[in-house]
Amino acid sequence: MLRKLTRSQIVMIVVFLAAAVYFGFRVVSNKDDGKLRASGTIEAVEVNVSPETSGKVKEVLIDEGQTASMGDPLLNLDDSLISAQMTVASTQVDSAKAALATAQHNYDVVLQAALIAEQVSTSSDWRLSAPDQFNQPNWYFNQSEQIASAQTAVDTAKQTLDDAQANLDKVTGSTGNTNFVKAEQRLANARAMFLVVNDVKIQAENAVEGGGLQDASYDNYNDAKDELDSAQKAYDDMLNTSSAQDVRDARGKFVVAKQQYDSAFTRLLGLQTGSQSSVAVAASNTLDQAKTALAQAEASLALINAQMKKLTIYAPMDGVVLARNVDPGEFVQPGAAALTMANLSELTITVYVPEDRYGEISLGQKVNVTVDSFPGEIFTATVTSIADQAEFTPRNVQTVSGRSATVYAVKLKVSDPNGKLKLGMPADVVFVK
Repeated sequence: MLRKLTRSQIVMIVVFLAAAVYFGFRVVSNKDDGKLRASGTIEAVEVNVSPETSGKVKEVLIDEGQTASMGDPLLNLDDSLISAQMTVASTQVDSAKAALATAQHNYDVVLQAALIAEQVSTSSDWRLSAPDQFNQPNWYFNQSEQIASAQTAVDTAKQTLDDAQANLDKVTGSTGNTNFVKAEQRLANARAMFLVVNDVKIQAENAVEGGGLQDASYDNYNDAKDELDSAQKAYDDMLNTSSAQDVRDARGKFVVAKQQYDSAFTRLLGLQTGSQSSVAVAASNTLDQAKTALAQAEASLALINAQMKKLTIYAPMDGVVLARNVDPGEFVQPGAAALTMANLSELTITVYVPEDRYGEISLGQKVNVTVDSFPGEIFTATVTSIADQAEFTPRNVQTVSGRSATVYAVKLKVSDPNGKLKLGMPADVVFVK
């Protein structure tokens, strides 16, 4: 017995039959042609564009969706601080160059004078035979050897002088010699005062109206002369004492030691006139220091220049900006992703092929690609990579049966000369034999 169907039941039956016919057709067609099929999504290599230095964003030169070529400026960081540092560094370089020029000039002058003196000394030494006191002529020892020997003589003379000074201090400080030392001091003071008043007396004698001046100066002169005579007599009366002999002997040794040191030092200075002299060496050292200072200043300036260049961030590739994460006024840190770019001219698709169909794939194999956004249009792709190992549960396989099977990842490079394909689009691929 037939029962009358309602309108809604009739609609459901029609929809069910239509779906059965459609999906049955797809299954049959997919099975019957025997071609290897797979699905994936359109992908591209994404690059995070990050600054190498921290700073405040001054301006962003590109927006999301816009394309850029490799080397195009994308954003600028504030350069006020670096600019000030560059001004200081440039000034330091200029100062270092001026100091180097001065040091070079001084060195040239000193070296030229030293070479002339050295040539004169050499010419003189070659013309003279050995002095009576020596068996070798003056040229026998070179200048550096003579300077070293002269320095040794100076050091020895200085030690002798120090010893003589210490002995003199000891003798004059001895209690037994106190009276003679006082007599010496009195005589020295009397001589000094006599010289003073004698000069004043001479000046008074030459005065135009010197009556009062002359009388006063004569009185002072007579007093000083009397004190000098008295001091001299007291000193002379003590000359035959042992104290006088000790003190006079110590003073004589000190004077001789001082003369020897002065003579040794004078001879050393006389030898230090050639290109190896202390003056020339000092000038050379000053020149070297000036060169080092300039190199350091230039290195500092180069470092600041390098930092200045890093304030502008450039596109690392040809591509499109997918994300813009900063705006003017924001502060960024090194390594922070300011922009994200992708190269849409090199699109790829990663698909997973069952293990039993692995042998049907080869590198360089052509593949047809279709997407829902452009029905009926076929794009081409090429197999660029085939996984060496099978894997389970790839992230884009959704069915239980698919997850339980072993598959191989296959990467395809897609040709899209007109730029129709976009990242994330689902795509179906058919491997062409």
